[in-house]
Amino acid sequence: MRAIWNGAISFGLVTIPVKLYTATESKDVRFHLLHKTDGARIIEKRFCEAENVEVGWADLVRGYEVAKGEYVILAPEEIDAVKPESSTTIEIGDFVELTEIDPIYFEKSYFLEPTTVGSRPFNLLMRALDETGRIAVARVTIRTRERLATLRTYDGTLVLETMFWPDEIRSTGGLDLPQGAEQKASSRELQMAEALVQNLSGRFDPAQYRDQYRAALEELIRRRMKGEQRNSRRRRPEPKIVDLMDALQASVAAMHQRKATVRRPRGAGKPRDAAKASDAAKPPAASRRKRSIRAA
Repeated sequence: MRAIWNGAISFGLVTIPVKLYTATESKDVRFHLLHKTDGARIIEKRFCEAENVEVGWADLVRGYEVAKGEYVILAPEEIDAVKPESSTTIEIGDFVELTEIDPIYFEKSYFLEPTTVGSRPFNLLMRALDETGRIAVARVTIRTRERLATLRTYDGTLVLETMFWPDEIRSTGGLDLPQGAEQKASSRELQMAEALVQNLSGRFDPAQYRDQYRAALEELIRRRMKGEQRNSRRRRPEPKIVDLMDALQASVAAMHQRKATVRRPRGAGKPRDAAKASDAAKPPAASRRKRSIRAA
């Protein structure tokens, strides 16, 4: 991995030099735009809409739109001058419990790695977080943008999780949410829904989940590379809207049937039936004793 940021964790009078690494990567199948007639790559160019001419990077400036077609232009030096102190420091301000932060705030994860001189205080911070059951709330600037973030322990290191600012979380006020007595579920419906939740409850195992669309695309690409054609597959029909109670009952019944199938493996009754057949084939105990006496 390649570090994307070098700086230090700062809390109190303690400074811990660290490096920052991206903790996740996208596995999406990426396509390029090609010219249909010859298969050549399509490139994007920067054109000035007023003069209709191509513009080089040296002739570009940054502008903030304050009204339609009206911009405030800022020079690179002006932007650099207002960069916050956190541009090279992860400034810890508070220590809180993880359950206090709603997951909607979390944005992206990064691994932290201490430098040689920062190993001891780095381990000390990790142990302090583990012992107290807390996470750290901090400020950090990554790629010219100041972000709110948390620090927590993960798999032998610290993870920095960038967060959205409070004013970046949209309100639910604009949603058309169900209201009124007619939208309230009956006690019977609630019981069935709770039973379904209980039947589907378990521990989270990420290995159980797979990106089926990506796998299908990769398989399609492999087939095309071999010169094979793939038959178009019919899409599943959209589920019909049925009575809520009927849908809940059918869901619970399906779960019970699936669990029964898992508990009773295929052919489970054969050994018992075979044992009965074997016992039936054996002569009674009295007959066996009589044969033994005659033989003697």
